[in-house]
Amino acid sequence: MRPSYLEDFYSFLRFPSISTDDQYAERLAECAHWLVKKLTTIGLETQLIPTPGHPVVWAHNQHRPGWRTVLIYGHYDVQPPDPLELWDSPPFEPVLKDGYVFARGATDNKGQILSHILGIQEMMEQDRELPVNLHLVIEGEEEIGSANLGNFLNQNRDALKCDVAVVSDTGMIARGVPTLSYGLRGVTALEIKVTGPKMDLHSGIYGGAVANPATALAQLLASLHDREGRVAIAGFYDRVKPLEDWERQAWRKLPFDGDKLVLKETGVPELFGEAGYNSLERVWARPTAEINGMGSGYQGKGTKTVIASHAMAKLTFRLVPDQEGGEILKLARTHLRKHLPKGVTLEITDGHSGPWYLTDPHSPIGEAAQRALRKAFNADVALIREGGSIPIVSQFRSILGIETLLMGLALPDCRAHSPNENFPLENLEGGIRLNKAILQELAR
Repeated sequence: MRPSYLEDFYSFLRFPSISTDDQYAERLAECAHWLVKKLTTIGLETQLIPTPGHPVVWAHNQHRPGWRTVLIYGHYDVQPPDPLELWDSPPFEPVLKDGYVFARGATDNKGQILSHILGIQEMMEQDRELPVNLHLVIEGEEEIGSANLGNFLNQNRDALKCDVAVVSDTGMIARGVPTLSYGLRGVTALEIKVTGPKMDLHSGIYGGAVANPATALAQLLASLHDREGRVAIAGFYDRVKPLEDWERQAWRKLPFDGDKLVLKETGVPELFGEAGYNSLERVWARPTAEINGMGSGYQGKGTKTVIASHAMAKLTFRLVPDQEGGEILKLARTHLRKHLPKGVTLEITDGHSGPWYLTDPHSPIGEAAQRALRKAFNADVALIREGGSIPIVSQFRSILGIETLLMGLALPDCRAHSPNENFPLENLEGGIRLNKAILQELAR
């Protein structure tokens, strides 16, 4: 691999492009400008598109009539690095160790989208053109729900007219195993606040006379699941599409034990989840209700004997075909109000939402993706769904009328969204090969 590629990677990673925190807005803009310069240098016509949030970087080659048009999508924003004390090295000072680059955003999504950029660069250096008409769209708000990308697509629908989208923001099931993800779970979110007294109270003077909001919240959250881990919200599973027989058979033939992998990667003492499904089936094709954060009362050192005025929790629901986010939120609100303990009030605020995605891996473009993956990695292709969400792929379908090929380069131990996020250089090189192969295959 060229030394300049590693320098490009390091430069890209040094930007703390944290989209969820407004104090980093200037650093996101700097990162976007870096991309514009890089893409312009390799020969693409590139522009920075302002949005009410963070800008979109849009690049394209010179389009030729009658040629296939491909849209490659990625994002330059990253998750916050917290908790900082769990990092072995500073999150925005990339470190190469045993063939892996450690930094926030290394896998999600800077390493993956950079591999496409470098693949385009090599093809243009060699042939002075690409085999397809290309649009490259890199946004700065994926980690906060892509709130402004839909407007960008709608406003530029005619100019962005294309045949297929390619996204590398998903994973490989194991090192060296090329993977095509043909499905993603959706997500919808809400926040709840349970309030009791108008102020914090002395627990000795008032304890036993008023309801404790923290206790009420714990009871309310416990009502979301039964003891076997199944979501207890009435109607939650009514529209869930069952797994196809070929899917369950294919997943059981994958070259690893999913249950053992989850145990190894998470370090939990034992597995837990909905009965009748193994770990892969639960993560890839079953819906969930998750508590992502909660808080109440005194959390400093020592003891402070108070009954907190309020308690809060953040919830998300992972959605599968054919669930609809608005309907699930309505069912959740009904459930929470029904199970609210006495003596407190409840406030519910809806959060962001993104739909599930499912496409046919055996379609002509799906077969093209499989050929490209085999060519890039010289191994049989695994066909999977994934548990995460990329809301924009459903917008590609609804706004541009195209399907998306999810050809991920993230390894199971990449630690995306966690301390010590990492990306292997062999996958940066593999991604360069994959970019060339998929553009050639789609050109046919």
